[in-house]
Amino acid sequence: MLLQTVRPNIVQAIRAYRVEDLMQAAEGAGQHFLYANLSDAQSKQDVLEKIAESFLFPAHFGKNLDALFDCMTDLVHRSGSQPGFVVVLEQLPDNAKFDREAREQLLDVFRDAADFWAERRVPFRCFYSFSVARSAETSAWERVNEVAAVPEKPAPKAVSKNGTNPNFGMNMPMMSSAFDTAMWLTAA
Repeated sequence: MLLQTVRPNIVQAIRAYRVEDLMQAAEGAGQHFLYANLSDAQSKQDVLEKIAESFLFPAHFGKNLDALFDCMTDLVHRSGSQPGFVVVLEQLPDNAKFDREAREQLLDVFRDAADFWAERRVPFRCFYSFSVARSAETSAWERVNEVAAVPEKPAPKAVSKNGTNPNFGMNMPMMSSAFDTAMWLTAA
């Protein structure tokens, strides 16, 4: 099983793991799978709003890092015992509005959540990836067309002799969170 190869209560780059495989592993282990695609986010506020929307946080979510921590820990803990969590934050922004410091602050919240759940002996694994920086010269219209256009599936490329696979990540699925945090509130 995939989750047995990843130590519990960790925040790490997604690296060679596929989102679909992580989702299936969480489902197979009976754990909550939380997924947020942050490719459209540009600022800290955008990131927090997208996470809140994807994880189905309650309407009173404060959209700050403290509120994020509370929703990932205390709110859930009060609703009863938890089977574990697999969290995927895909395409964290990499730009002037969401720089390295902002990314580290966000990831620190997830590290703190991992520690919180570790103390309660509940597995909490968080995987993340970074988005590729976009050219500032790209207009909004071009970005809309990038999102709207259905890309053709490219032909697989030959694997180079140095062992890197140029086809990695070509067929990543688009998913949404399978876990409704509103259940936490009703159970609390």
